[in-house]
Amino acid sequence: MITEEKNSHYEKWSVDDFIQEQSAGQFDISPDGKWCVWVKSTPDKDKDGMVHNLILSSLREKKEFELTRGSELHSDPKWSPDGTQIAFLSSRPLPKGKNGAKEEGSKNQIWLMATVGGEPWPVTEMEKGIEGFQWTGKDSIVFTSAEDSCYYESKIKTIKDNSWVVEDDEHAAPVRFFKLDIPSRTIKRLTENKDRISVFSVSPDGSKALAVHNQSLRYGYDQKIPPVVVLYDFEKQNSQEILGGLRIYPEVVRWTKEGFYFSSRLSNHPQYVIAAIAVLHYYDIATKEAISVDLKWAKGLASTSHYELTQDGFIALLADGLYYKAARYYKEGSVWKQTFLEGEHLPYIFFWTLSASQSDLIYAFSKPDLPTQWYHAVLENQKIQNPKLLTELNPHYKKRRFARAESLRWQGSQNEEVEGILFYPHDYKAEQKYPLVVMIHGGPAANDLYIWQDSWKHQRNILAQKGAFVFTVNYHGSSNYGLDWLTSISNGKYYDLELEDIEKGVDFLIARGLVDPDRLGLCGWSNGAVLGIAMTTRTSRYKAAVTGAGDVEWVSDWGNCSFGAVFDQFYFGASPLSNTQLYWEKSPFFRMKEVKTPTLIFFGTEDRFVPTQQGWMHYRALQQETNTPVRFILFPGAPHGLQRLTHQKRKALEEIAWFEKHLFQTQEKKHEALKSDSPLAMSIQRKKIAKTGKYYGVLYQGHLIPETVLYKDVLLGRFEVTRAQYAAFDPAYPVEEGTDNYPANGISFEEAQAYCAWLSRLTKETYRLGKESEMKAIYESAKEGENTLDYWAGYKVNPDDAKVLLLMAQDLPGKSPLLKEVGSFKAVSEDTLVFDLGGNVAEWVIDQEGKGKPIGGSADCPCDKKGHALASLEYTGIRVVKNNPRENHGIA
Repeated sequence: MITEEKNSHYEKWSVDDFIQEQSAGQFDISPDGKWCVWVKSTPDKDKDGMVHNLILSSLREKKEFELTRGSELHSDPKWSPDGTQIAFLSSRPLPKGKNGAKEEGSKNQIWLMATVGGEPWPVTEMEKGIEGFQWTGKDSIVFTSAEDSCYYESKIKTIKDNSWVVEDDEHAAPVRFFKLDIPSRTIKRLTENKDRISVFSVSPDGSKALAVHNQSLRYGYDQKIPPVVVLYDFEKQNSQEILGGLRIYPEVVRWTKEGFYFSSRLSNHPQYVIAAIAVLHYYDIATKEAISVDLKWAKGLASTSHYELTQDGFIALLADGLYYKAARYYKEGSVWKQTFLEGEHLPYIFFWTLSASQSDLIYAFSKPDLPTQWYHAVLENQKIQNPKLLTELNPHYKKRRFARAESLRWQGSQNEEVEGILFYPHDYKAEQKYPLVVMIHGGPAANDLYIWQDSWKHQRNILAQKGAFVFTVNYHGSSNYGLDWLTSISNGKYYDLELEDIEKGVDFLIARGLVDPDRLGLCGWSNGAVLGIAMTTRTSRYKAAVTGAGDVEWVSDWGNCSFGAVFDQFYFGASPLSNTQLYWEKSPFFRMKEVKTPTLIFFGTEDRFVPTQQGWMHYRALQQETNTPVRFILFPGAPHGLQRLTHQKRKALEEIAWFEKHLFQTQEKKHEALKSDSPLAMSIQRKKIAKTGKYYGVLYQGHLIPETVLYKDVLLGRFEVTRAQYAAFDPAYPVEEGTDNYPANGISFEEAQAYCAWLSRLTKETYRLGKESEMKAIYESAKEGENTLDYWAGYKVNPDDAKVLLLMAQDLPGKSPLLKEVGSFKAVSEDTLVFDLGGNVAEWVIDQEGKGKPIGGSADCPCDKKGHALASLEYTGIRVVKNNPRENHGIA
């Protein structure tokens, strides 16, 4: 028979692809504009989480250096004003604790590193760590930290009492300003405030500072006692409260000679600042006046951090629905003028930072089918010019296929236009209808941007790979569309508009003939789960639902959520005590008997944003009162978002399995007793291998030929070419009885090429030897313990012992007595049944000069990573590579 082979050169997506995703951030450009330091976040299997290390990159040439290594946290790198040092926060152990012993605490301290090289060293040992810091000269740093323990705290620690008083403002440690003198390593307390500094910014010369002081530990819950904003003059040793009564709380501050710009959040609610747009002000120190900056853009800034100062004004990324709009502002008299920026990567720039010289720009460029990379460019007037790639994150994505993304608009609730993104199945054909998974974003004051966002929460490409559309919706209440849209679902309208937006979007896709109405699913986390849960109580058309950290009952949420009063009273317009009926009507819990959709529920056990008991109530209601399939998975120690890699992977795998079972109906039965890489599992897997009678391979026009499979972007032989297969080409090739499935050996480079040429003529497809450049990574992926001299010796063989052992092996019968039948050892992976890459016979490849070179392990050579011995001709054979149709037609 002839096996059907895939015609794509892509490797399949797996959940590990985005669990192992790297990211970059916290870029800071050197004072001379020649370098930047940044934080690279990478997954660490041993830590079961992300590690964050500092990277130094040149902005003038292609150079990159790792400044830190290890599994400790490193963050917030900042250049000294003279460019000779970099300060950063780290939780790495201090060389010596205050008691003279090595300290293993996890509190962030300030560390310094000389830019000429050398080990970093700590310059603070604050008991409760550092909250934030800024350089105020080449030899000084101002930082904030919680005050050392008072007697009350020390006494509790001494008696090992781990109970606590909720919202105990009286005993909460104040967070204050301190100043570090680097040469003397002395620290001076600058303020003696009784409250807690949460946001601050110090002027570049260190003479002044702006700070937001939190007055109440329960402010996050009810916003009843607001923060105060204080302007400090450290030289005059005085301070004054500013912006009093305006409900303006600075978040990101940038200084000028006469004052400072600051961003804040603007709400139209008389009490709560929750669903708000980002706006900009300027504070003039001399006049003590805060002036609103006219952005000429009703939707506001993309976020409070998305602006950078220039000599004549500032640049800003503006909120613009699915995108950010890049603009430059300058002043003519008292009037702000706006011009939109131009550049080849616009409108797909979503984050940026500008150098002190205001010419070097570093930004993030991304699309839904283009994972985020960072670029360095030059800002000249209104143009972003000469972009050059700065980071090379996640190279494994180059071998993945990305779903096509389409931005959509349709008429939603109140007949208003709604935006969303549709991701197409990987193998989409226009004449077919496909399943649809509605992927609902959280918030609700958040959004789905036209950007790369695949993650453990958003498995867009895995679902597209399985043949589904994925649909995201920026429903009423989403951010990036202006204040009216943000607050349209407040004051009792929560649920009313969003669900209609989503349902009308689904109907729109069905009407277009894209989606099979009988195969609909939905998923979401946080507010995405909240809306998904409500949807299942109103319609049974969704065949599967996956909900993570979603509310079902709002009375208990009001008391248990860490921001319960603010959120619930903003969106419902009342507390449950003043309008109990409304909370009952809004809670899907009381309609759970109507649910027919099989539901998978996720929660972290330490979630304070959506309390974990919401998951228990959801689960028990479906379990006890319905016949609906339900599964509940708890993640021990996890907060609202999953932090451990093992938790993220479990969530992702469970979600896909749920959709396979209830939506796609393709789930294979799994046997928990079967170990995936056990001999029994491998024997079951081997049933997929092509065989003609007792011989490996496929029969083509009466000739036995090798089966090829896709592995690491290459269609290659599952095994080395067997003796039976080679004899179909050369009938004179001797095959000893019982060795038909042994690898063909003693094959010269010319004979190997002749075999590939014959195979190509026979099949009308292109077979060839592999190129060394493409095969190197494939052979390096081979497992240890294959058929090498180490296997026969029973130990790791060194070169001297190898010579002795090979002489002894000559006494065995046959020319190549150490060979075994192909596939006698484990495959390279459980999913990809490719065998013998690391042993049996070495295999011919073509090097850069077009010459033959045998590579890969062989039975006559030890597995020696320090220096690979060359296999003899008797232990050299062939593994074919087959061009896929994309290569034949010049498709990248």
